[in-house]
Amino acid sequence: MATEEATRRESLISQHDRRRHARVRLSLLGRFMLENRREYPCQTIDMSPGSCAMIAPVVAALGERVVAYVDHIGRIEGNVTRLYDGGFAMTINSTARRKDKLAAKLTWLANRYHLNLAEDRRYERIVPSNPYARVALPDGREYTCRIIDLSLSGAAVSMEFKPPIGSPLRLGAIRATVVRHEEDGIAIEFAVVQTPDSLEDGIAAAAA
Repeated sequence: MATEEATRRESLISQHDRRRHARVRLSLLGRFMLENRREYPCQTIDMSPGSCAMIAPVVAALGERVVAYVDHIGRIEGNVTRLYDGGFAMTINSTARRKDKLAAKLTWLANRYHLNLAEDRRYERIVPSNPYARVALPDGREYTCRIIDLSLSGAAVSMEFKPPIGSPLRLGAIRATVVRHEEDGIAIEFAVVQTPDSLEDGIAAAAA
């Protein structure tokens, strides 16, 4: 009996550890700071309570300390463990208690993200007074686009250039992520659900 109890306890501990360190695919926008104290935009690819992989416009050094502020997550810090084309992976240094809280938050965010994609039509479609706007990429490139479909949570826009799915961008002044390619453009999801006023002001901020 004692052996069975010990085996059951070890199994529960193993399941708990796997949950704490499971990677979740999430596209979250943010900013990060390197040791030279320069800041750059970033976007997560996947994340666990102990590590994070992100898209970044600059190359960090292996072992370099990084401090990042990620939408919905807040401040994380750690060291670069891996470099790849277009980004890097880093550790997330924190206490066991904070890692447990982050594990719960990541699970909630992953579930919410998938539900939002499936239930995007919850938000009323809006017809903009000016269908033309500007799309800006993190590297400074800008494109004129035509808004085909618009809601408080995202938009479908017609444009010649199609950034890869998962790419961060701005529609006017509104931060967003590419979630789908359409025949004549892209579909984007806003980082934060807008209000009618913030949506109109945000798009008009850089309208062509």
